[in-house]
Order: sequence, then structure tokens, then C-alpha cells
Amino acid sequence: MQMGFLLGGILVMYEFHNFLRPILLLMYSFWIPQIITNVVRDSRKFLHPHYILGISVTRLTIPLYIFGCPHNFMRIEPDQNWCICLIVFIGLQASILLLQHYLGSRWFIPRQILPEKYSYYRRFDHDTDHSTDCVICMTAIDLTQRSTDCMVTPCEHFFHSVCLQRWMDIKMECPTCRRPLPPA
Repeated sequence: MQMGFLLGGILVMYEFHNFLRPILLLMYSFWIPQIITNVVRDSRKFLHPHYILGISVTRLTIPLYIFGCPHNFMRIEPDQNWCICLIVFIGLQASILLLQHYLGSRWFIPRQILPEKYSYYRRFDHDTDHSTDCVICMTAIDLTQRSTDCMVTPCEHFFHSVCLQRWMDIKMECPTCRRPLPPA
């Protein structure tokens, strides 16, 4: 099976050698589906920055050798402009992914067209000094503290911010009643 793909790839490259650059540009759009998936799912911190940079650099080595080295095994004439364009193209994709990691997956979409997001840090009605327990860590939650220390689900259950964020990284449902939770 693998040998068939290898021979098929060599045959395609031989037959379509005049279209090698557009085919290569299409093949090196490998980060674009990840960028789109992050926007659609509103993912946060999906890939580690070292992974993004490492994959981008290692995948550039073969085309830079083929189109940049004057004595390459395919005897293709070196083209520095094509190498620069490919580096910029991959660098742009990697930059968007890194910015998605640090600024949020939808940082480049105007706020006016984004859907309304649920605020887990919303103000909640509480009696004088009412406290409740976090069912994740089983410790008391002081509702009189800062609003960033406590998160409230749509089903009105209270949790420590750290606890619920860790929980939501694994499962997007309320730990108490198992209702689905909206993205944070």
C-alpha cells in the first residue's frame, strides 16, 4: 500500500512536473484546515507553539533543498524567489496559529459578526454571605470574593475558576447536572 502511494506520487510528479509549484503550494497549505477548525470550534490552546514552529521548519527542509540547492538530486534549477515565497507562506500560516494560541482562536474576526458568548464570570444574585461547595475539588467557594475566583454555569452551579476551566478542557458538561456547557 505504502509502496503504491510512493510510486503513484513519483508518477504524478513526473507527469505534472510543469505544475510542480502550484501542487507544492497546495500541499504546503497544511495549517489552513487547523486554522479554520480553531475558528469554528473556538478552541483555545490547541497546539503547543514549539510543535507549530517545529513542524513548520521541518516540513520546509525538502522543498528548500529542491528549489534552493544548486546541486539537488532532481536537477531542478534553483529559484530563490520561490523559496522566499514558500517561507513567507508557511510563516504566515504559523503566525496565524501562534496568534490564535495567544490571542484566542477568533482574534481576526470582527466582534460585530461573532456570536454572543456566555460569560461564566457574570454577576450572580447572592444573599448576604452565602457560600457553597465546588463539586470538583470539594472545597468551599466564598461568593463574596472577586468575581474572577468563581464561575457560574448557565444551570446556576458555582465552581472555582481554575477547577471549572480544567474540567472544561476535558469535558464540556456541567460537573453537577451533566448539561452541556457553552464554550468559554
